[in-house]
Amino acid sequence: MPYVRLSSYYFFHFAALGALVPFWGPYLLQRGFDAAAIGLLMAILMGTKIIAPIVWGWLADRSGRRMPIVRVGAALAVCCFLGVFWADSLTGMVLVMAAFSFFWNAPLPLMESVTFNHLGARVNRYASVRLWGSIGFILTVAGIGWWLDRAGGLATPTGALLIPVTVLVLFIGVWFSCLLIPDRGQPPATHGAQASLRGLLRRPEILFFLLACLLMQASHAAYYAFYSIFLESHGYTSTVVGALWALGVVIEVLVFLRMHWLLEHFGARQLLLASLALAAVRWLMIGFFIEQWALQILAQGLHAASFGAFHASAIHLTHHYFPGSTQGRGQALYNSVSFGLGGALGSLLSGALWSGVGATATFVVAAVAAALGWLAAFGFVDRARRY
Repeated sequence: MPYVRLSSYYFFHFAALGALVPFWGPYLLQRGFDAAAIGLLMAILMGTKIIAPIVWGWLADRSGRRMPIVRVGAALAVCCFLGVFWADSLTGMVLVMAAFSFFWNAPLPLMESVTFNHLGARVNRYASVRLWGSIGFILTVAGIGWWLDRAGGLATPTGALLIPVTVLVLFIGVWFSCLLIPDRGQPPATHGAQASLRGLLRRPEILFFLLACLLMQASHAAYYAFYSIFLESHGYTSTVVGALWALGVVIEVLVFLRMHWLLEHFGARQLLLASLALAAVRWLMIGFFIEQWALQILAQGLHAASFGAFHASAIHLTHHYFPGSTQGRGQALYNSVSFGLGGALGSLLSGALWSGVGATATFVVAAVAAALGWLAAFGFVDRARRY
């Protein structure tokens, strides 16, 4: 198995996410965009995940080849991102973010499929590859936070360029890593496989699984778009903001290291339920106790559950729910419904709530979304089996 080459893709992809998610909101704020505009732009970043993975997953399953498509997507993401340096209006930024995020978001589900195919029977070892994405995220958020404080913040010329330049360099790293990974796909899909996919989507446990994933990612939207802004408005420095983001992912790495053991002993269903419940607790802690740094440390520790354990369990379930030649479209559907549709709806809602009713109420709504996801998973997801 090409462990190092697979890990390098996850490293660069999630390192880029580490520059975009915590710092893109403050960067846009510094560029003059208000909360509603930031919510819209972050919704676009998430919303392209609705269409792009499905389109590219369909192409990959039809051809049986995935890595050529991944490489094209990574290269086009680099080219489109260059427009960020010239986009001054909301319309311009909308167009640029829609373009680069469409190509950046498309390859990840295909890479998940390629990774599982390389793993073969060792699917519980997925987390040992994926944890390098978390390490990339940690290094990026910690490094950017430290450098922004040293440079004087985003208001300085150096600080203003740091975020987009870092993202561009990491996008190039994603593209380069794609060139080194050998393909490992399934045979091209047939008409029977198409019908099989439609049949899978009629199963209530799969529909409610996707609903739970949608609600979980919708609940994360306020956190992704506004947590850094919320912290800075209460006096936290950029170094501390970066450290808090990094802390959550450090603990997430520890969970990934033991994920195969957790899946074997508890099963994906129980981990999914625990993650949804802890996510609701996390958003309430952020909404009501933002000034309590000790509770913010604890809340960031819960990232290991709300993202790490949840995502690994969801990927595991997706791999089993969508076998054979439906695999690429199954992973694409999971990403589209959860990170795409869920993230976009959550971003639009949180942007409107942030301006209208304030930060605390926004995070309360996020907690309610996670609780509804728990109900959907408890009632339907995988009650008869443990993966």
